[in-house]
Amino acid sequence: IVRNITIQVGRTGALTPVADLEPITVGGVVVSRATLHNEDELARKDIRVGDHVVIQRAGDVIPQVVSVIAERREKNAVPFIFPNMCPACGSHAVRAEGEVIRRCTGGLVCPAQAVERLKHFVSRNAFDIEGLGSKIIEEFYADKMITSPADIFHLEVKNKGTLTPLHAREGWGELSVRNLFDSINSRRNISLDRFIYALGIRQIGEATAKKLAAHYLSLDMLRKAILKAKNMESEDYADLLNIEDVGASVAADLVEFFNEEHNQNILDELLTEVTVENFVRPKTEGSPIAGKTVVFTGTLLKMTRSEAKVRAENMGAKVAGSVSAKTDYVVAGNDAGSKLVKARELNILILSEDEWIKLAAF
Repeated sequence: IVRNITIQVGRTGALTPVADLEPITVGGVVVSRATLHNEDELARKDIRVGDHVVIQRAGDVIPQVVSVIAERREKNAVPFIFPNMCPACGSHAVRAEGEVIRRCTGGLVCPAQAVERLKHFVSRNAFDIEGLGSKIIEEFYADKMITSPADIFHLEVKNKGTLTPLHAREGWGELSVRNLFDSINSRRNISLDRFIYALGIRQIGEATAKKLAAHYLSLDMLRKAILKAKNMESEDYADLLNIEDVGASVAADLVEFFNEEHNQNILDELLTEVTVENFVRPKTEGSPIAGKTVVFTGTLLKMTRSEAKVRAENMGAKVAGSVSAKTDYVVAGNDAGSKLVKARELNILILSEDEWIKLAAF
């Protein structure tokens, strides 16, 4: 039973309708919320508050509403009117021509986006700052200690090496504060591709960030080129479109981000605190894993999964997320699961972490 329909605002400003449900068990899991995908899907299925609905867990993971049981609808149920204002900040929510998603135009003034952008910024494949998990980011944002990415790197100086107000909270002793500052300071140098990904630009995932880094080689070159690419008749715009996986839509998001004055100011402030390393094209000649497909599974002890992945890619290997007949090596750490089982079924070469380190010459 749909008890309410709420709107979630994502880090890119996307407004997503969510059904709050009377708790029900699906596949052994208690479900109380289910995605309604987008404005069009909500209207097409005509889901209303009070409706009895059929739900399923897509891929046995994400709960979603399949359909309404029309004969059980209450007589006073009214159609849901999708808002044209952001519920988080009150800014206009617009829907671009040809798109199914309505987005908040509030950008960095929108608290929903700010928090999610900060979470993304510190995530494992971005700046990877240990100790700044989702709950901590939310707390620091609520306390106005961190409102923009640069604030993370100002934290120690601003608080004179202590987070005294937090010491009264559970888990915040002198050691945990010191560990947090050390973790932040250890991430003041970052590769260009991870920095681009950390910015949370719409449609720019890890793969596209790497291609942008490989093309422009430095952040300065990228910024200058994207600023010029605002002119769609320019060579810079044509050059941008020549990058693999960068079509007109992705190019538009890049141009919009880098030409927004607020974003420029945040970048400038951030660059006073961090160093973005230029991209160096890997030399794969003679690499024993060049052209090979590698899958990592389980927990690695001598490096993080991200570090192992970067090293493999720098040596010319392709890192895949699943095992198939095209996989050349499966590197199995502790507690390896279904990927290891499949590798054995397919007779794929399985390497221990030490064997992998020797092969890749870490």
